[in-house]
Amino acid sequence: MAPHFGTPTQQDIWRTVRAMNDAWTQGNPDDLVNFFHPNMVAITATDRLRRLGQAECLAGWKGFAQAATIHHWTETEPLIQVYGESAVVSYYFDMAFTMGGQRIEMGGRDLFFFVREQGRWWAVADQYSAYPG
Repeated sequence: MAPHFGTPTQQDIWRTVRAMNDAWTQGNPDDLVNFFHPNMVAITATDRLRRLGQAECLAGWKGFAQAATIHHWTETEPLIQVYGESAVVSYYFDMAFTMGGQRIEMGGRDLFFFVREQGRWWAVADQYSAYPG
């Protein structure tokens, strides 16, 4: 069942999140250029240092998508908080993938910060992690 949001702005942001996640989980990570802001920053679970800028962020998501066979990806319990031309989006995720011959099933949390520029929502910051052990 698709989540319901109270405002058209929240619905628009969620469509952006879904399209963005579909891009990298369904074999089109290059399409993330349409969602990642040129000045995006990301804190990831596998990089010691932050990824800074669209190119570094694209490389990270693309590298994972090319190294893994993604079997499923699901977002749950999304929360979208809008602040004028910016928004914070958080949700939980569940995924399964094969990497290096090993099937991995994991869940975690994702926290995005979006800005609206020229009528589009752009991811400017992301931090995600697996659930704590």
